[in-house]
Parts: sequence; C-alpha cells; structure tokens
Amino acid sequence: MALDPTARESNFKDSIKKYFVESLKDTENLHIAFDKSLSAPYLIGVTQKKWVVINWGAFMRGTLSEASIDINCGTRQDNEGFQLAQLCDKVLGYLSDEDATHGMKTITFYRSFPNSAWVKIGGLLVWNIIESGTLEAPDESKYKIITVVFKFASKF
Repeated sequence: MALDPTARESNFKDSIKKYFVESLKDTENLHIAFDKSLSAPYLIGVTQKKWVVINWGAFMRGTLSEASIDINCGTRQDNEGFQLAQLCDKVLGYLSDEDATHGMKTITFYRSFPNSAWVKIGGLLVWNIIESGTLEAPDESKYKIITVVFKFASKF
C-alpha cells in the first residue's frame, strides 16, 4: 500500500525547498543550500559573505504530523554581527504572518512530481521557532541556528 502524500517526507522537503528558494531568491549575494551542516559555501573558488543552509531535523508522522528544520544563517567579515542579525531578521520575516491570528506562517504543502505540475495538498504551520545565540566558527564566520518546528495534518 502506498504512503499517503501528506505523510511523505519527500513532499515536506520539496515544499520547504520551494518556499525558501522562491522567498530568498531576490536577496542580493545570498547563497542558499540544503543539507550541508554548518559549512560555509565556496562557489567557483569564491568565498561567500552570507549564506543560509537548511538542514532536515526530526520527522514524526501521525494524524497531526510534526517535522523540524534547522536554518543556519551565516556571515563572514562581520565584526559586530550586524549583517548576521539582518539576515536572521529577513529569514524570520518569512516565517511569520502578521495577518494570522497566531502570527506564524503557513507554508503551502505540495505533492511534488518530477515531471509534472505540483499539487497543493495542505499547509505546513510554523509551530515553534527556537533561536541559538550568535556563534563563531574558527575562521571567524558568525552564524546562528534557527530551529523551526512545523505541524501539519496528514493521513498515516
């Protein structure tokens, strides 16, 4: 028996990727990557000055499923961490919704297909956001980890 699309981890990951790539694509000089731990990106031999890496956390299936991601925001050559604060504020802005009564964003949940249009199957509600303090890597890059917990209806 096939797993219901609302209980598929692949649909969750594809929906999150689509949302963040489309939301952050116009941010100047920002590199977005997935599943790369805390590593700072190097593109064609060029060191990036600010980046966002999204890593996958726990995925718990049920009638009310829960999944988490870690968003690693990083900056380089940012002595006082001001650029990091701006980057984190921008990312957090995409996770909040001032029009919602609870203030949290609902991200469209899609059933993804490799060769045809994706179909909306629900919503991924931002349930909780946990921010780390500012951390510093050995190369003096600054970063912050934003853990986001989502809840969504599913058939499992």
